[in-house]
Amino acid sequence: MGILQLIILIFFLIPTSSFSYLNLQSSLNSVTVPDRNSSFKEIITGLANDAVTVNWMKRIRREIHENPELAFEEFATSAVIRRELDRLGVGYRWPVAGTGVVASIGSGSKPFVALRADMDALPIQEMVEWEHKSKVEGKMHACGHDAHVTMLLGAAKILQEIRDALQGTVILIFQPAEERGVGAKAMIQEGVLENVEAIFGIHAVLDYPTGMVGARPGEFLAGCGGFRAKISGRGGHAAGPHYSIDPILAVSTSVISLQNIVSRERDPLDPQVVSVAMIHGGTAFNVIPDAATIGGTFRAFSKKSFYAVRERIEEVIKAQAAVHRCSAEIDFSGMVQPTIPPTINDERIYEHARQVSMQIVGEENTKTSPLCMGSEDFAFYLEKVAGSFLFVGMRNDKAGFVHPPHSPYYVLDEEVLPIGAAIHAAFALSYLSDSSNNSHLTLP
Repeated sequence: MGILQLIILIFFLIPTSSFSYLNLQSSLNSVTVPDRNSSFKEIITGLANDAVTVNWMKRIRREIHENPELAFEEFATSAVIRRELDRLGVGYRWPVAGTGVVASIGSGSKPFVALRADMDALPIQEMVEWEHKSKVEGKMHACGHDAHVTMLLGAAKILQEIRDALQGTVILIFQPAEERGVGAKAMIQEGVLENVEAIFGIHAVLDYPTGMVGARPGEFLAGCGGFRAKISGRGGHAAGPHYSIDPILAVSTSVISLQNIVSRERDPLDPQVVSVAMIHGGTAFNVIPDAATIGGTFRAFSKKSFYAVRERIEEVIKAQAAVHRCSAEIDFSGMVQPTIPPTINDERIYEHARQVSMQIVGEENTKTSPLCMGSEDFAFYLEKVAGSFLFVGMRNDKAGFVHPPHSPYYVLDEEVLPIGAAIHAAFALSYLSDSSNNSHLTLP
């Protein structure tokens, strides 16, 4: 057994109290000839927190932030990723799903564990005045995906340094089009999960201050669906409504009846949402139109509840249309708001990620998150393989980093970058060690 493999075992056995949060300043070369008393926790946090590496990550994040790209348009972002992987000597496959990149580090053989980051920006005009403000009119990284890419590149740098100690293969997935909810499915269709037995993902959030993380086992993020319904009647003059079949009336009663699904039909202890957010109908005040449309979203945490709500939305709209002598066409498959299933963390992988997080940020900074009504297309990966999704805090009240995602005033605390990189790398390293040794050791 080599010295690096020996240190892996020490990594599992040395108590958490032996270390403090990201306080080590190990040089990049310390991995080459590590001290016998070192642990991989020390090495990983030392590499992640090295001043050269931190500045490198900040430069990458700012470069990506200045050049935001929307779903399936992430060509420059992909080029940055490939440039840095080339410099690190990490092999990759490109293009995947148009703009995606899939890299690998390790032995090239089983077991395989995957780490994922999303790449796309939002159609938002940045209102924050700073040196690295978006240079693209009407586009902004307002959900932290620039940081997600950077953290995964940081993990790639760490894992490449310790590649001889990896008892398997780490797959790095740089995914397009999360904001449209279709990127993960496209990547899966191109085989990125082949041989992968576990997957892990991170999202920077304002729910926690920088240095704190959170997740929960089982149901975590809600499933998200969108619907659009066209209700058709027969148009005519508003002065003679009896000569028409009024779709406006059918739409109005549909909106009211849809609110009863959650308030009167669903278990109040099983959180769900049905919201109508769009109504279009008519072009003149004295003309009853031939048709009108409504659209909205629905959310639920269990797959059973999610698909039950979807079924009831269709039933209610069609029934209300029929009551008013109209017909209804309902679309649940539009590209604007595709259906995303609930994000359900595998309990075993969640526990592994929790133990790793406790090693990196401390037990007191590792929280159990409440349920979140937001959605993530990471859920599609979790339908295929066991995995876990983690929130990494980046709120900094003193610095004013308090604006929510999708806000034009969103600012990310870059101190989160080494934290995310370290957790990514530690998760992959320890998972491969556990899997290769057929053990289920609990990190202290």
